[in-house]
Amino acid sequence: MSDTALHGTGSLPVPASIVRGLLAHLRAGTTDQCEGVARLDPAIFTDPEIARRERERIFGRVPFIAAHSSEVPEPHDYLAKRLPRNEVLIVRQPDRSIRVLVNMCRHRGARLADDAAGHCRVFTCQYHGWSYNLDGSLRNVTFRDSFGEPGEGVGLVLPAEERHGFIWVVDQPGAAIDVASWLGPETDAILASYRMGDLVCYRAGTFAEPVNWKIMHDAFLDGYHIKFVHPNSAGRQIHTNTYVIEDHGRHCRFASPRKSLDRWLESDPSDDEPMAGHIMLSHFIGPNCTLLQLADNYQLLSFFPVSDDPARSHMEMRLLVPPLDTTGMDEPAWTEKWDKNWDILEKVLLGEDFPLLRRNEVLNQAFHREVARLRGDGLKR
Repeated sequence: MSDTALHGTGSLPVPASIVRGLLAHLRAGTTDQCEGVARLDPAIFTDPEIARRERERIFGRVPFIAAHSSEVPEPHDYLAKRLPRNEVLIVRQPDRSIRVLVNMCRHRGARLADDAAGHCRVFTCQYHGWSYNLDGSLRNVTFRDSFGEPGEGVGLVLPAEERHGFIWVVDQPGAAIDVASWLGPETDAILASYRMGDLVCYRAGTFAEPVNWKIMHDAFLDGYHIKFVHPNSAGRQIHTNTYVIEDHGRHCRFASPRKSLDRWLESDPSDDEPMAGHIMLSHFIGPNCTLLQLADNYQLLSFFPVSDDPARSHMEMRLLVPPLDTTGMDEPAWTEKWDKNWDILEKVLLGEDFPLLRRNEVLNQAFHREVARLRGDGLKR
């Protein structure tokens, strides 16, 4: 059985090595494990100074996903949102490229746009009437003759890049961005193979929680709780605490078996057997995302600190699906299908995971290892 022999429904591949590994674990009652126990200092969840360093050294230095490309589909479209360090406008340029602008007039700091999304050709500050082009450059200073020249440093641009269907940003003006280098060859190739740029974001939601962002993320890298927290939903379908993990350093791909995989406990599936319906493929995309791959959609969960207050965070949730015109479905059926998926996602994540926010081991160690490295300290073992 070759690694390229097994494919899921549609275009979503399941490597044969993952299938073999999961079946071996199910037959032996085992799972992938770390070499030892990682002991975390509770201060990483409670110390405001650590929270400040994370916002500066992680979100102000490395690329992270700010949106899906389909959320700003046409030239002059914009999306307003809050990042860990800045409120921003994600703007589709007339040439279809992307710019991410600080949503703040450089004169007195007033917002340039209050709407969550929109379409415009110029951003104008409502306070003193300064205006900016869609690329972030200063367009006009009102009463320039009597006001004077504004001087240097009036640009609004954050480093951004569009890749694999996502808009990535470093939340610090003047920083460098290289998404391919950040992802590394393994994860970059995996994301390229998924062709998520061909999908659309059916729905996105933001959910605030009075908890540290790392505790939030821990809960969604944890397969140890499935049977206990989700007994009537995911627990009916997915085995608890059984993983195959590919650790790529900054990022990981991990797989959990659905209970339907049990039909092959006695003998391996044939090379041409579609496997996507029997395996849950997920990804930790550093520094703050979990990407869930299902047979016919993707679900992206992103976790952000809100401020230097370590007890505040929010999660963004996106459902990425095939566009209507590629499915052969009529619009009411397409809408009903994805509304139902969104409702299930909300029920499981918000209704069952959020109240507990507890953690498990291998993936959580990888996550905390990378956060500690980016923050500039070590992970105690």
